[in-house]
Amino acid sequence: MPRRAGPVWVFDLDNTLHNASAHIFPHINRAMTAYLMRHLELDEPAANQLRMDYWKRYGATLLGLMRHHQIDPRHFLDETHQFPELHRMVVFDRALGHMLRHLPGRKIVFSNGPQAYARAVLQVMGVARHFDDVWGVEQMRFHPKPLARGFRHLLHAHRLHPAHCILVEDSAENLRTAKRLGMQTVWISTSPRQPAWVDYRLRSVLQLARHGVRSHASR
Repeated sequence: MPRRAGPVWVFDLDNTLHNASAHIFPHINRAMTAYLMRHLELDEPAANQLRMDYWKRYGATLLGLMRHHQIDPRHFLDETHQFPELHRMVVFDRALGHMLRHLPGRKIVFSNGPQAYARAVLQVMGVARHFDDVWGVEQMRFHPKPLARGFRHLLHAHRLHPAHCILVEDSAENLRTAKRLGMQTVWISTSPRQPAWVDYRLRSVLQLARHGVRSHASR
């Protein structure tokens, strides 16, 4: 049972709470490709192709590297998430803090990135205080979204019932898993389509409050 009444907002981080595609994702992609070149002895085109193949197949490059190359996940994450000037790279809307402050219910960040990176981005945006917890892929025991095991670790750790949870994500595949587990789903996307497992499709996370999004338990 949940610790207290009300919805539990489970937020993805990258391209949900901030625009990671502008600077952060290109930086991470370059770092991952360089990592594969060093540790798998690949040239740049081959390393880049392998990175993309694993991302498309598993939803996270890390998972493919763990399954097929016995890569140490902590070493990989540390090497590929170095941001000497993170404050210059995070692109976000200044209204985010206002929206989170007025959104009723508990809030948790649930990211496929490492926890330290997620916490650092929240600090740059000035919104860390609005979240009860921040989960990175380490807390999922390296079972990243869209794998159900990572979701179950979160639900168990916080003693959450899925019907009380609302996942807010830019990844439709991650939302599919959440829906199968019984969560409400909010897709942050400009796509004209809306998959059957998506309950709400919004162009921006800032639209949450005004669209009356509610968990199953509050209906």
